Amino acid sequence: MAVSDHVLQLLTEATQISRPSERRVAQVVLANPDQVLGMSMAVLAAESGVSEPTVMRLCTGMGYTGFQAFKLALTRALAIGRPVTYSAIEHGDDSRALITKIFDHTLTALDRTRKSLNVDAVEGAVVVMSRASETVFVGLGASGILAQDAAQKAALLGMPCSAPMDTHQQFMAACMATDSTVFVAISHTGRTASVLTVARQAQSNGAAVVAIVGGSSPLAELADVAIVLDTPEDTDIHTPTISRLAGLVLIDVLVTSIALERGPEHLERLRQMKESLVEFRGR
Repeated sequence: MAVSDHVLQLLTEATQISRPSERRVAQVVLANPDQVLGMSMAVLAAESGVSEPTVMRLCTGMGYTGFQAFKLALTRALAIGRPVTYSAIEHGDDSRALITKIFDHTLTALDRTRKSLNVDAVEGAVVVMSRASETVFVGLGASGILAQDAAQKAALLGMPCSAPMDTHQQFMAACMATDSTVFVAISHTGRTASVLTVARQAQSNGAAVVAIVGGSSPLAELADVAIVLDTPEDTDIHTPTISRLAGLVLIDVLVTSIALERGPEHLERLRQMKESLVEFRGR
């Protein structure tokens, strides 16, 4: 994931760990990011009460080649939408503070993810998956939970689906794959060794691989279609579920799109199934 995608988060981190002079620059930018876009480096330095080299040092310290590259990243971040809060969870936060910080950050982060989602990649995945005779979802940990949820929606997809949890079973499924099989490989890091091995094995047998990843990674590079879910998360104290929530919503988008692709007859069968399920539950 490009560093430019996290400029606001990097600035927030700079207010906590940078030198005092660089912290002042970061605070000025976070307080008025839209105004900073129209400032020169000299003006920003004056507004912050520091020297121009200090501004440059902050920019390069965050990974940018210079002030203009930093402003370009800031422009892109604001175009996606500024999160309501990047406030880190701190020792001593009461329940009200935790509720506000976690809910606000989760909602705004999901909105940023939606705005940054590559529609072409989603449509490409729908095309590939619609042509399959079988879909296998693979992932480990939290990504494995996404795989299980996806397989649970097999009726919507209208094809045999599986989500083996054991890595040996995942690899065996890849060995048995054909050119009509689609493997949906889910990994936020895109670097999980066993998932990469399974994806490569599936491809070697002719299967298509759709990757759901958190950014540029080996898995994204080898996949036939890669969908990137940009979900900035603060993992210092708590373990957020933003990436998992975004993945669940994406699965809903994919399976619903495929159901619509299958036409009126499939939708009518789904309607009948839903009616029968209501009756079954009533019993």
